[in-house]
Amino acid sequence: MSRSLEDILFGAPSPQTQTVTRVVSAVAAAALLLLAAAIVFRFHSAGQLQVRLWEFFTWSTTWAFLAKGLLGTLASSAMAAVIALSLGLVLLVGRLARPRFVRWPSIAVIEFLRGTPTLLLIYVCFLVLPSIGIKLSTYWMLTLPIGLSTAAVVAEVYRAGVLAVPRGQTNAARSLGMTEAQVFFTIVFPQALRYIVPALVAQLVIVVKDTTFGYVVTYGELMQNAKVLIANYNSLVPVYLVVAGLYCLVNYGISRASKRMGRPVH
Repeated sequence: MSRSLEDILFGAPSPQTQTVTRVVSAVAAAALLLLAAAIVFRFHSAGQLQVRLWEFFTWSTTWAFLAKGLLGTLASSAMAAVIALSLGLVLLVGRLARPRFVRWPSIAVIEFLRGTPTLLLIYVCFLVLPSIGIKLSTYWMLTLPIGLSTAAVVAEVYRAGVLAVPRGQTNAARSLGMTEAQVFFTIVFPQALRYIVPALVAQLVIVVKDTTFGYVVTYGELMQNAKVLIANYNSLVPVYLVVAGLYCLVNYGISRASKRMGRPVH
């Protein structure tokens, strides 16, 4: 008996499908292991796995230097996230407002920030603003552009979550005599947040990655300090592998923390 299209797309996989999935997963895992082995072999052939290139990681000063850069990364990304989440909400409210003189400027700001590369905004803060008498510290030259750029994307993520909330929730709240502000902030937006937690986490991960632009303004973040170690010890691959591991730990921590913010909505 043939299965319906809906059953194929959304139903439980058949035994044959499960078997195919296991085989494909096993083949993919084997291919990844072979690729990893090939990469390690290439590093070994290039002399990047020699003990002398790793021994400075046994020094406490090396880890202290990396920790200082990591703190710089966390400080910048945390403030940029606060700016993005707060300003994104302001832009969302403006975009959903009924008066055109509020809605259209909000849309223009969102589209401008979304379409402008973060690196270009950093150059504006680094080169343009000082020429007109506005001087920012290296921390704000990096943090502010990242926050502004991410805020526009976050505003659209918020809007997607708001539109996903069933209209019946809004109509029911209005029938109880709630104002539009009360409906939005007590009924609609809290539910929308649960829909968009994965997307917000993805944006926070991107914020952490964007701090690597700190080299433009010589801000002491993790990647900038890694380049100093590479220049001093001529250890390219080991330093980048360790730094990549640190970034993965930070982003994994963000993902784990997000699970405490909400659960899937049923």
